Amino acid sequence: MESRPRDERLRRYWDKHSGSYDKQMTFLDRKVFGDTRSWICGQAGGDTLEVAIGTGLNLPLYPEDVRLTGIDWSPAMLDIARRQAASLGREVDLREGDAQALDFPDESFDTVVGTFSLCAIPDDRRAIAEMVRVLRPGGVLLLGDHVAASGWPVRVAQRLIELVTVPLGGEHFLRRPIERLPDHGLTVERHDRFKLGIVERLAARKPPG
Repeated sequence: MESRPRDERLRRYWDKHSGSYDKQMTFLDRKVFGDTRSWICGQAGGDTLEVAIGTGLNLPLYPEDVRLTGIDWSPAMLDIARRQAASLGREVDLREGDAQALDFPDESFDTVVGTFSLCAIPDDRRAIAEMVRVLRPGGVLLLGDHVAASGWPVRVAQRLIELVTVPLGGEHFLRRPIERLPDHGLTVERHDRFKLGIVERLAARKPPG
């Protein structure tokens, strides 16, 4: 498949940057993303899957009774997440995996979470379809990401930034996951968009069976 060399290259990219990831994201959380991580994770319940869990930055933010599974395609990121889970005394099922082809049966989770990850997954449409597939009827999809800005001048700047970030690390700035959800019948129940529309977070429910 043509995507395999690209995916392997991106996996190596994230492995290489795993050591600096927390510092970079903590800065962005403070300056741009605000309380999005806690907003997302605080709504999780039951059997929860975090897609592209990375270094485990979200682990301290989940309710104690959440039964958490996390996947990521970077082994180096997962190593850091395992150390984070151990330091917190948190039991987490951490696995190497591809968000575009989740290795779980249909309707496996009550909650599926993605924070600042769909921007860097090569095929975000497939990833969202997979998130919905493994979500149980009546379950909640929780997403937070940087997205295409509300105003065109900022979108032009984002387009220019993508000329560098997409070839380098697969980082997209003009996606909006919320636009994909109606295709899957999900109903958005909570939604915020701020920082010139660049940051968007949502809670969407899958129809009951």
